[in-house]
Amino acid sequence: MKIVDHIKNSKQTLFSLEVLPPLKGEDINSLFGAIEPLMEFKPPFIDVTYHREEYVYRKRENNLLEKVSTRKRPGTVGICAAIMNKFSVDAVPHIICGGFSKEETENALIDLKFLGIDNVLALRGDAIKSEGTFIPEKDGNAYATDLVKQIAEMNTGKYQYDDLAMAKTDFCIGVAAYPEKHFESPNLKTDIAFLKKKIELGAEYIVTQMFFDNQKFFEFVDICKNEGINVPIIPGLKPLTTKKQLTVLPSLFHIDLPETLVDAITNCKDNEQVKQVGVEWCIEQSKELKAKGIPVLHYYTMGKSDSTLRIAKAVF
Repeated sequence: MKIVDHIKNSKQTLFSLEVLPPLKGEDINSLFGAIEPLMEFKPPFIDVTYHREEYVYRKRENNLLEKVSTRKRPGTVGICAAIMNKFSVDAVPHIICGGFSKEETENALIDLKFLGIDNVLALRGDAIKSEGTFIPEKDGNAYATDLVKQIAEMNTGKYQYDDLAMAKTDFCIGVAAYPEKHFESPNLKTDIAFLKKKIELGAEYIVTQMFFDNQKFFEFVDICKNEGINVPIIPGLKPLTTKKQLTVLPSLFHIDLPETLVDAITNCKDNEQVKQVGVEWCIEQSKELKAKGIPVLHYYTMGKSDSTLRIAKAVF
């Protein structure tokens, strides 16, 4: 079922989550074990992240260095199929621009259609660490808007080659948004303009980056509505679990942490106390969002269920 239909058919706030594919060599049961405890809250869908290739340099026999592509985690197609089969829940694969030509993207989407997957989250994706800035593949999509356009065109029966006789796809397209703006955007107004373009091209719902101040989310939703963006906006939530995240998360995701939260974490003696503070903060965030009638609360589990489980028990 499409995400927008799940929302339309529900009279209460839904619980959903995002998971990481297991590291290469790990058993699929490690992923199932992280999902299983959360199934009592009946998530209508589970997002599965995609992790693009990285490059390493290996010395050859002639002492020259060879640039080799490597992936630490498998792709999402098989993972999504396994989740759907195991839990009878919709799986939402993340589809990214980086590392794919448009033809390769098309092939992946065809595979997803065969599997009966109804939803995709279209993202540009991050730059490779060794490159610093995002560089699209030759003949690939450079921006999330390009990717949304390609998926939407497949939904109308338009493929890369006109002589390819294929049935129309029917994907519900989700996109990402940043209540505190994307770090590459000069300002929030510009960011909202690109978000609106993605909606106009065919995206049907929005999932936000994590945030720790609900007021920033509410202000973001109001701005979107004022700009004519009327699709569901799903907040992304994550509890803090370590002191290190006070510096890591702002650096990686370019988000602000409220002073009250930072003070509470700073005063913790160890990461067990940090986890407790993080859970309590996220519970209060969740309760306020739920009270405001937000359609879905989406939790970034990072492959671990314990903190999210405690939050869900208190909120749902």
